[in-house]
Amino acid sequence: MTDDFDTETDRSEAEIARSFLELLALGDLGAAMELVHPDIDYTNVGVSTIRGKSRVAKLFKVMENPRAGFGVQFINVTTDGPVVLTERIDELTFGRFSMQFWVCGRFEIEDGLITVWRDYFDFWDITKGFVRGLVGVVVPSAVQSLPARTVDAPGII
Repeated sequence: MTDDFDTETDRSEAEIARSFLELLALGDLGAAMELVHPDIDYTNVGVSTIRGKSRVAKLFKVMENPRAGFGVQFINVTTDGPVVLTERIDELTFGRFSMQFWVCGRFEIEDGLITVWRDYFDFWDITKGFVRGLVGVVVPSAVQSLPARTVDAPGII
């Protein structure tokens, strides 16, 4: 696999999934949504499924607020045909509050677009991340942010 893609058809399924999350982390919702099928199914397991690109975009529109943010750090990425699994740490930021938690994401890619996005997580881990985030509001040095993404970061299409 190479990081130099000449055409959209050259992108691997893993690169599409990674790029989607990295673009969200950069705050480029428009570019991220270009990688999403109009009839996408997005599920945070344990929460309702959101169907349709416009509804998914509406959900993530909150990240356009300069006081809100999303970060991602990949632990493992693997593929089996059109299915991509991502084990990662996600970071949600709202003002001075920032929480990190483990997530396993499953993406189905069809014709270069994400048709299914399903995230699995541990509620106990989210609770710990939330508590750490609250502590970080009072003692900022207690919480370390994920590395910042840049446009030149590897993997971003």
